[in-house]
Amino acid sequence: MLTGELRSQIDRIWDSFWTGGISNPLEVMEQITYLLFIRRLDELHTLEERKAARLRRPMDRRIFPEGLSGEGRKARPFDDLRWSRFRNLAPAEMFAVVGEHVFPFLRTLGGDGSTYSHHMRDARFTIPTPALLSRVVDMLEAVPMEDADTKGDIYEYMLGKIATAGQNGQFRTPRHLIQLMVEMAAPTPRDIIVDPASGTCGFLVAAAEYLRQHHPAVLHDDAARAHFHGQGRLGGAFHAFDFDSTMLRIGSMNMLLHGVENPDVRYRDSLAQDHAEDADRYTLVLANPPFAGSLDTETVAKDLTAIVKTRKTELLFLALFLRLLKPGGRAAVVVPDGVLFGSSKAHKELRRMLVEDHKLDGIVSLPSGVFRPYAGVSCAILFFTRTDSGGTDGVWFYDMLADGFSLDDKRTPLLPEGRLGPVPREALAEAELATRNNLPDVLARWRRRDGEERDRPRTARSFVVPKAEIVAAGWDLSINRYKEVVREETSHRSPREILAELRKLEAEISEGMTRLEGMLS
Repeated sequence: MLTGELRSQIDRIWDSFWTGGISNPLEVMEQITYLLFIRRLDELHTLEERKAARLRRPMDRRIFPEGLSGEGRKARPFDDLRWSRFRNLAPAEMFAVVGEHVFPFLRTLGGDGSTYSHHMRDARFTIPTPALLSRVVDMLEAVPMEDADTKGDIYEYMLGKIATAGQNGQFRTPRHLIQLMVEMAAPTPRDIIVDPASGTCGFLVAAAEYLRQHHPAVLHDDAARAHFHGQGRLGGAFHAFDFDSTMLRIGSMNMLLHGVENPDVRYRDSLAQDHAEDADRYTLVLANPPFAGSLDTETVAKDLTAIVKTRKTELLFLALFLRLLKPGGRAAVVVPDGVLFGSSKAHKELRRMLVEDHKLDGIVSLPSGVFRPYAGVSCAILFFTRTDSGGTDGVWFYDMLADGFSLDDKRTPLLPEGRLGPVPREALAEAELATRNNLPDVLARWRRRDGEERDRPRTARSFVVPKAEIVAAGWDLSINRYKEVVREETSHRSPREILAELRKLEAEISEGMTRLEGMLS
């Protein structure tokens, strides 16, 4: 947890960039990422120095080599490129060292094979003035980075500022929804996890935190630790694809600051490139991919159109998830509601495959405002297991009405911080659980889906629908197809019940519009 003082420190750093002339939030985040990486390199070099001094032998690995950087009068010893050295220089000299030596040095680091070095090879220094650089370096130096949890929380807080700053928020799924999906997917130390539209790597970070908390032995056993850090025989636990180089840099640093030493974070256009090298490789997919409409047939990977013939990105991503998963692998992914009831041949075939050829475990219907102010489209979370031999006997549904935040563009918290999220630190009252934060209830009922959940009536918030009924409905997976609503006289309803009913009507109208669009397209 970040203290109010730490949040204020980060706010002041952010404000310094804005007043110093950098107003693009992604550029601010990128420059901070470079500076944090430079600081991290100095910390690693210092550890190597101490190890060599303690063992009284030469350093095994010098991050900053001996000799000079540059030529002529501008040459500097490589040691001057270290954070601990240049941060004490006068602003003008610091600006020259960072711009003329440190960043060119970063671009040469790819040879060590690490994810982070690879993504720093096209690093650009865009801080415009010595005064701004000096101010930001001083502020970052004052931020405590010794504790791994604090490091990760600080970076997450900065990523949250991207989401509140404008259109770039599309790169970030709300953290509490990510945590819910990870808790429900329950990663294990042996899982090989992939996010094919990774952005800032929020899903992988949450999965790493889950493993640390629920499987602490993952960092004590040598083989498990190597797998966690990306050095294992199978290439590690965490894999991420994106085709935005800025997001790859930011996502890599997010993983590093959350204690994952060398995840597989790489450039890939997930829908356009063939997937032969990654097919049948992963045991868990966690994703909220972008849904941009339709792609040109020529640009879509042929191994995806072999699964389902369509140009719709939301269907192609589902085909991709099935392609990437091993038999027995599972997925927790966000899809637009149109996937659940679209009437096109491709929509129906994809749903048929999930129900008949694999195991569709559950669907959580999300309130239509959870991705505001950037998108108002209604979405759901799909949970399925690739089996290649069926296995669906009943599908668990949950109708979520509240995620702990207002469903308008402001997304204001409805409860104190300790009572938010799927695993709140403080107990919620029954009324809060029902009307303000459904996430703990979703998680609790999900874990009972093979037991008492099967006996719940269709008027309840969650229930199980037998496979035969879904097949008879043409594989329609819309919760409203199966939910029964008990309507009461208006005079006997409370304002909260009326509000819930209005939200439900809004979702039904949105669903109807999506159906209509599907019929017209």
